[in-house]
Amino acid sequence: MTQDHPVVLSEAVRFDLPAKSGAAPYRIFLRTPPGDAPPEGWPVLYMLDGNAVFATAADAIRVQAAWPLGTGVREAAVVAIGYPTEAAYDSVRRSWDYSPPPGATYPPHVAGGPDVLTGGADEFLAFIEETLKPEISRRLPVNPARQAIFGHSFGGLFVLYALFNHPEAFATWTAASPTVYWENFTLLRSAERFEARADRPSGKRVLISVGEYEQTLAPFQVGAEDEEKRRAGHERSRTEENARAMSERLAAMDDLEVSYELIPCETHMTVLPTAINQAIRFAFGAWIR
Repeated sequence: MTQDHPVVLSEAVRFDLPAKSGAAPYRIFLRTPPGDAPPEGWPVLYMLDGNAVFATAADAIRVQAAWPLGTGVREAAVVAIGYPTEAAYDSVRRSWDYSPPPGATYPPHVAGGPDVLTGGADEFLAFIEETLKPEISRRLPVNPARQAIFGHSFGGLFVLYALFNHPEAFATWTAASPTVYWENFTLLRSAERFEARADRPSGKRVLISVGEYEQTLAPFQVGAEDEEKRRAGHERSRTEENARAMSERLAAMDDLEVSYELIPCETHMTVLPTAINQAIRFAFGAWIR
């Protein structure tokens, strides 16, 4: 009988990194491209919900960058920010990290669990800029002019909030299924300030994507036991409508390059693999539109 061996993801490591002394650590998943870095350093894709997205992104780049003439995708590092858990998500910590201030307090997600706090986006961005980026630069040569960020759902909300408040942090911003409506559209206050900035950096690239069935039911959801609850959630969030409106608002700013993608046949969760691949192609490849 042959012996089983753990599957190892090529070119990948993980390590835990606290935001500050004594703080709960983040689990960082890092994919370093093979071979020598270009003189200017590697492009880097930073990703939120790292436990859920890292393997998909790392393999998508590895496979496509091996055939750049056929795919248009060139090598890049992946830095996925997750949490010390084997689960795909840490719903309590991501609720705090990804949501704009002032935030609020919500009941526990599960019976006996902690209250859910929101409003920690500024602290989380400070961790990325002041702690994580220097650590990545210590580990591999990076190109500071070609850094991108990807977030989905609450992560997409964070990406847009960070763009509006710290546009210098990344060159390319990709927000999939962003929860624009969250806490009475508090994001729009940041958008208004961003529009009014006389010193707004030019040349930033923004991709907003959303699944076809994020505001209407997918065929398999019609008649399901949670149909009415899901319809009510769609009516409350209006994800496709709000994402499209945000992309149009940003596209009206001449100093931004903005793309909007309605991804066919996908729901809020099934859209994730396609949205990840689009983010890779938008940031580091030939964006065919």
